[in-house]
Amino acid sequence: MNADARAQDRLTDHVRSGDPRVAFVERTADGSERSLTWRELDTWSRRWMSVLNDKGVRPGDRVAVFAPSSLELVAALVAHHRAGLVHVPVNTRYRRREIDHIVTDSGSALLADEELLRSLHTYEPASAIDVSRDDEATCLLIYTSGTTGRSKGVTLSFRAVTRGIGALTALWEWSASDRLALALPLFHVHGLCIGLHGTLLHRMTAEIQPRFSPAQVVSAFERGATIFMGVPTMYARLLTHLDAHPDDAMPLRRARLFTSGSAALPASDHRRFHEHTGLAILERYGMSETLLTLSNPYGGERRPGSVGFPVPGVEVRIVDDAGAEPPPGVAGEIAVRGPSLMSGYYGLPEATASSYRDGWFMTGDAAFRDEDGYVHIVGRRSVDILKSGGFKISAREIEEVLLEHPAVVEAAVVGLEDPEWGHRIAAVVVVAAGVIVGPVAAALDGHCRSVLASFKRPRQIEVWSELPRNALGKLQKHRIIAALS
Repeated sequence: MNADARAQDRLTDHVRSGDPRVAFVERTADGSERSLTWRELDTWSRRWMSVLNDKGVRPGDRVAVFAPSSLELVAALVAHHRAGLVHVPVNTRYRRREIDHIVTDSGSALLADEELLRSLHTYEPASAIDVSRDDEATCLLIYTSGTTGRSKGVTLSFRAVTRGIGALTALWEWSASDRLALALPLFHVHGLCIGLHGTLLHRMTAEIQPRFSPAQVVSAFERGATIFMGVPTMYARLLTHLDAHPDDAMPLRRARLFTSGSAALPASDHRRFHEHTGLAILERYGMSETLLTLSNPYGGERRPGSVGFPVPGVEVRIVDDAGAEPPPGVAGEIAVRGPSLMSGYYGLPEATASSYRDGWFMTGDAAFRDEDGYVHIVGRRSVDILKSGGFKISAREIEEVLLEHPAVVEAAVVGLEDPEWGHRIAAVVVVAAGVIVGPVAAALDGHCRSVLASFKRPRQIEVWSELPRNALGKLQKHRIIAALS
């Protein structure tokens, strides 16, 4: 596809091509399978437009979609792009109040659920649905997870999606010969933007797995998958599966690429995955407001604990409070500039303006560059940069120390408000199945004493059955702080 073509066409021309090759496959937990060719995707998307016409939806309207991953959802997304509508994905774990907020705030003309999506099969295809839209027109309105306040709508243009996702997937050398094992939910950037839009841009095949299952991932590679994208919690479960079924690593060794994002992947998991498969996971960084901005090299060293370098076409700075770039090893805030950035927060001009400084979007994420220029994420400035006794402390550093203990499978470190110290450092860990909980906290305290300076040592260590996370696997530290305070 011509990179100079209109952005909307780059996403939808493959659908109009009449290509008989399979575009998307839906694989369910019971082993059943449905497939959709590019030609059939054209028909299905025109059927969905007939549904929308019947509901009174018109070009420029916003359509909220609250439904599990399916071929029908893919057809709806394509129809929205072709018909000049704004696709508003809704997290399928949300409850009524959260759903109502998104529908109301976005001014959506329709909320499409699973039942309504499946009704497309009872309609005749609309005769013509393509509406020309310029590159700056909004195609996606994605709501943030709301971990720091009420969720805000991030407006993404056709230009942002095609330039941002196109640059990232070109860096990863995606092509029409690839087959993506897509177990990520299709309501957020990771699965929706990279997974679905990357497939559309490169005319490849994606196997949609509505629920993540390590066994299903292995089976996908037995069926010819070449790429898998996951979040750290997925890799933790996949590694547990490989520990129990080491022979299942064999199909995974045929893969071309494994990537991780949405949260930091522990260095220990990088190492264990390589031991099982001989492959190095490629870690990257992005957010709803910027799409994907940093990635480890595809053809070079994929450094554990790092998210690599800026994606082609994107500028990334790390700045201190004065706006200057700190020396290697010293953390600052990530600032981003480039074509993949959002157009703004929907209906919130003041919030949009306050998120920029001198033309750079301020992410709120802290990171540092090492001596070789690789960027390392420290965490959210608000919860992962702790200040105790006059010292600045990285929660990530302490978490890595806790994860060194063989019994610990997950760790989260937070700062609790303290009138004397500023922050009192506390830790919550999850231990492996079968581990006797009682001695763990004492053992971890001793381990931290042996390797950490006294001001970095957690004053409180608790063992929980699980850490609170959102639907994408992102750790919700505000809930830990609330529980421990």
